[in-house]
Amino acid sequence: SRPKMTEISEANAPVGKTVGAPRRSGGRAARTAARSAPLPTDMRPIKAGMSGGRYKPLTDEDMARIHEAALRALEEIGLCDAPQSGIDYMVAAGAIYGDDKRLRFPRALVMEMLGKAQKALTLHGRDPQYDLNLSGTRVHYGTAGAAVHVVDVHGRNYRESTVQDLHDAAKIVQQMDNIHFLQRPMVCRDIPDNREMDLNTIYGCCAGTKKHVGVSFSEPDFVDDALEMLHMIAGGEDKWRERPFVSNSNCFVVPPMKFATESCLVMEKCIAGGMPVLLLSAGQAGATAPAPIAGAIVQAVAECLAGVVYVNSISPGYPAIFGTWPFVSDLRTGAMSGGSGEQALLTAGCAQMHQFYGLPGGAAAGIADAKLPDMQAGWEQMASNVMAGLSGLNMVYEAAGMHASLLGFCMESLVLGDDLIGQALRCVRGIEVNDETLGFQTMHDVCLKGPGHYLGSDQTLGLMQTEYVYPNTANRMSPKEWEEKGKPDLLTNATKRKEDILSKPSEASFDPLTDAAIRKRFKIHLKG
Repeated sequence: SRPKMTEISEANAPVGKTVGAPRRSGGRAARTAARSAPLPTDMRPIKAGMSGGRYKPLTDEDMARIHEAALRALEEIGLCDAPQSGIDYMVAAGAIYGDDKRLRFPRALVMEMLGKAQKALTLHGRDPQYDLNLSGTRVHYGTAGAAVHVVDVHGRNYRESTVQDLHDAAKIVQQMDNIHFLQRPMVCRDIPDNREMDLNTIYGCCAGTKKHVGVSFSEPDFVDDALEMLHMIAGGEDKWRERPFVSNSNCFVVPPMKFATESCLVMEKCIAGGMPVLLLSAGQAGATAPAPIAGAIVQAVAECLAGVVYVNSISPGYPAIFGTWPFVSDLRTGAMSGGSGEQALLTAGCAQMHQFYGLPGGAAAGIADAKLPDMQAGWEQMASNVMAGLSGLNMVYEAAGMHASLLGFCMESLVLGDDLIGQALRCVRGIEVNDETLGFQTMHDVCLKGPGHYLGSDQTLGLMQTEYVYPNTANRMSPKEWEEKGKPDLLTNATKRKEDILSKPSEASFDPLTDAAIRKRFKIHLKG
């Protein structure tokens, strides 16, 4: 059997030294201390915005055929139910409004608007260190989903989500290095008034994290109040427009091939207010989208291309994310299956289409059908998160915390998701091949001059932090060490980390004067 690491160390102990005597600074204790010390951002092995794109389930011919099918759908089928303002904008740009009250889009118009669309954009955080560069195949992971329940992992049950839960999730996201943005993961079910719910959603999220935030609006009339609150948080309308740190997640279509009238009006108001928009098409394959994976991508692409025409007919070059979010059905029951391999393929294919058009894009991954953070959740969340990252998806939404096909959100799973996404990001980074990483000189010295192993080599010690990613919550103990430490449980560790974060004040809290002004102007349900 192979020697144990301790046996290697003993076999190579210097003559005259006793094993167990104080060790040199390059020993295990030093390595452990080095691994525990935070690295400067530029030295971390993984970070937001690394480039993926190595995984390509679609060939160039496949993408061209999907593009052609989407253009044909826009020309021949078109979309109905746009508000009159949207009809006016798009007809003025060159769309055709038929007697059947459907807008149709000549391919020349679509290509013209693609030429005007913004090809790279920055989603700002309240703190510039959290800015997200959406260009090329740069990858960012975050939350989303608007679940209506919170998962109680210890009671093994679901309860309705509250504004306090939403704020707690934001506080946790703030501390998770590998979760790069917060899109509303839960609905404030304890606030029955929709206007107050939308405003408290913004307050709860922004008071919990300085990372970029995504929100939705129930009605167009609520947008003005939301912008007023955001101006107060930013320190003025000019500062808000310079660095808008909240975007509008906008379900502007109701698949198949219909505009969502109210959501379109919300989108128009957000554009006027300087808020970036996510053009979100969320058909469900076999239900509100074609059952074949390719067909579901075609419809999502067609609907989002209609969104590109809409946005750029209002404001050419306006910051918008191409949000193809087709979901999968379990065709035995018709229920959504967010944790399936088919979902992972759908998302990866959509990422390729974003790159085909050169547009910043987002799609869903990391969803579990599992009700609890168990082994099923692990494989479901990992498969789609890895494939989304490898495909170069700019914005990986719903990447952490989501269970029961978006019906439940779990705080412990959010903590565990940080570790899971860390491993996914390491896959995204890939393998660097250069003279140093090929390691010939190190091999030569170790094998011909050295101790016969690489544990203490300068190369190993130098790359320990910059080449390898270590989990924060998961453990890699031997069975013996695990038993000696009381057999720590993964969920127990995640709960402990969650409670430690929530026991401390939020790093994103507003200054007292701003907070008092917001609370005087709006009915804030979150306790001060």
